[in-house]
Amino acid sequence: GHVSGPRQRLGFWYRFVAGIIRPILVLFTRHDWHGTEHLPPVGTGVVVSPNHVSYADPLTFAHFLWDNGRAPRFLAKESVFRIPVIGRIIAACGQIPVYRESRDAAKAFTEAVKAIEQGECVAIYPEGTITRDPGLWPMVGKTGAARVALETGCDVIPVAQWGPHELLPPYSKKPRLFPRKIMRVTAGPPVDLDDFKGRPITAELVQEATERIMEAITSELAKIRGESPPDTRFDPRHSGVPPTGNPGRGGDAR
Repeated sequence: GHVSGPRQRLGFWYRFVAGIIRPILVLFTRHDWHGTEHLPPVGTGVVVSPNHVSYADPLTFAHFLWDNGRAPRFLAKESVFRIPVIGRIIAACGQIPVYRESRDAAKAFTEAVKAIEQGECVAIYPEGTITRDPGLWPMVGKTGAARVALETGCDVIPVAQWGPHELLPPYSKKPRLFPRKIMRVTAGPPVDLDDFKGRPITAELVQEATERIMEAITSELAKIRGESPPDTRFDPRHSGVPPTGNPGRGGDAR
């Protein structure tokens, strides 16, 4: 049946984009969704943190959230906002620009905190970029999701996705639509960060909370895949691959 989407006030552009993208996804993908009971109702601020395996997975992830009553606000690379037309639409949908490696980086944090305080659902990819792990397991995370959660006291819902990489392989621009691929998305229970609450937010604390979030995402992914993740989490800083872009090519690929 048709889903009208989340019961909250959303601007014209958000509903317009969802109204175009959702039917395309319904047409070209099948889905296998679990753990939707862990997503809090509209009006409760929450951080949702997925793994990242494909340029297509923000769309399949948004589909999962939208059909389960939440309209996500993504933290998106600032460069996306500069794409003609699309950039303006993304901004009109209330997505939050992230400025990489610059003094403006704090702006995204402030915006995300404000959104959570207004009861929004904020999607933060802790890896920040498509995983470099050769087996597509989650990498070492960046601290944004943990910082926002510790600052606001909101829950972090870990989400594992598997399948978008078959629809659009990492760093590829050519989708493989047929046969229809199954998008497997599972939300886990909130990451337990209770013992961190009320403590001063230090770099160590945030690092520890981040690893807990990555652990939770990885264990949900291991269940979907029916495989064991590697013993050590892939760390792009110590691997000799560039921090962004296609690791097979060198340099920053969009």
